Amino acid sequence: MGETGREEYKIQSFDTETQKLLKTALKDPSSVDLDKVANIIVDQSLKDCVFSKEAGRICYTIIQAESKQVGQSVFRRSLLNRLQQEYKDREDLRTRSLQAWICYVTFICNIFDYLRVNNMPMMALVNPVYDCLFRLAQPDSLRKEEEVDCLVLQLHRIGEQLEKMNSQRMDELFSLLRDGFLLQEGLSSLSQLLLLEIIEFRAADWKMTDAAQKYYYSEVTD
Repeated sequence: MGETGREEYKIQSFDTETQKLLKTALKDPSSVDLDKVANIIVDQSLKDCVFSKEAGRICYTIIQAESKQVGQSVFRRSLLNRLQQEYKDREDLRTRSLQAWICYVTFICNIFDYLRVNNMPMMALVNPVYDCLFRLAQPDSLRKEEEVDCLVLQLHRIGEQLEKMNSQRMDELFSLLRDGFLLQEGLSSLSQLLLLEIIEFRAADWKMTDAAQKYYYSEVTD
């Protein structure tokens, strides 16, 4: 019950009727339209980057509740279908709204972080997540601080587990990041700092050394 309580504070941004629907989904998922719930969560995640960072836990709670209650995964299927639809349109999404694109990447990485099958991340999400991170590592994205910041945040969060699922793609991604750091013109000093920090973070086996913490985070706050 404590788990559900923690989710409820995250849904205050919705209108009263939607809050009621989501609270019911967290406790009694079989009594609501779970397709509708999945769409509401994805729609809000594309609009609100704060919510997109937390939505994975809400989705996880609903999936667990549904599994215990009826042994099904209607909500998970609806959620993955909607994520796939947005994934196919990701370039249009980025063109239309950079913020919505960043929210989408944050959300899909959050879902990857929380959703498990037999205690392992979902294989179906590995390549879509990588594809989004590769898009953030392209030259035009590296010139935008918001996209570099998003990329680095996601790699801090899920880089280690993503590498375990497919280390070759992680090698390719970091090859792009090194090239971007060393060769690309037009990078802001903050973007250069973030790229160098994440390159060193992975080289240190996805751990932040005390010296690096002091160096990078004093630089950022100065």
